[in-house]
Amino acid sequence: MERVSLDDRRVIERQLGREPRGAFSVAVRCPHGHPQVLRVAPLVDGRPFPTLYWLSCPFLGRAVGSLESQGWVGRLERRVADDPELRLALSRAHEEYIAAREELLTPELRRTSAVAGQIGGLVGRGIGGISDRRRLKCLHVHVAHALAGTNPVGEIVLEMLSARACSPKDAICSSLVGERSRSQINR
Repeated sequence: MERVSLDDRRVIERQLGREPRGAFSVAVRCPHGHPQVLRVAPLVDGRPFPTLYWLSCPFLGRAVGSLESQGWVGRLERRVADDPELRLALSRAHEEYIAAREELLTPELRRTSAVAGQIGGLVGRGIGGISDRRRLKCLHVHVAHALAGTNPVGEIVLEMLSARACSPKDAICSSLVGERSRSQINR
């Protein structure tokens, strides 16, 4: 994984409201140049971390959280169950996600994970570490994957949003270069 600049790290810490754990890189930037999606190493603190793409953008995080609170996880699960084409596209997205995670596993990490009995959690689980592919877990991981790769559920969610980024005059992360944290910007 490529190095993350000190400025990016400071913004990410404020976006998340905490110091990020494990190795990560910026996978996608918003139109204002700030980190929007992180790509996280498959092992964090020696344990499997199945969420490969992490939505760090506070604007999208809040918007997607609002949809989740309105019951859209269940609605989209039903839509996937009822739509064979969507179900197939989501299955392909799970396979892409697993392949991308596997690419990050060095031979040493693969060996260490196999010895510890953790390899199945890394190569056998799909988007966000989900094992039951009829479930969606959360919409944030699908949106992050859609922005960084291909994810039909994430694209549906993005289409539901009025905007994919905050306006230039109200760029939330521009203010994070100062002292505000995620808890302060979510008020």
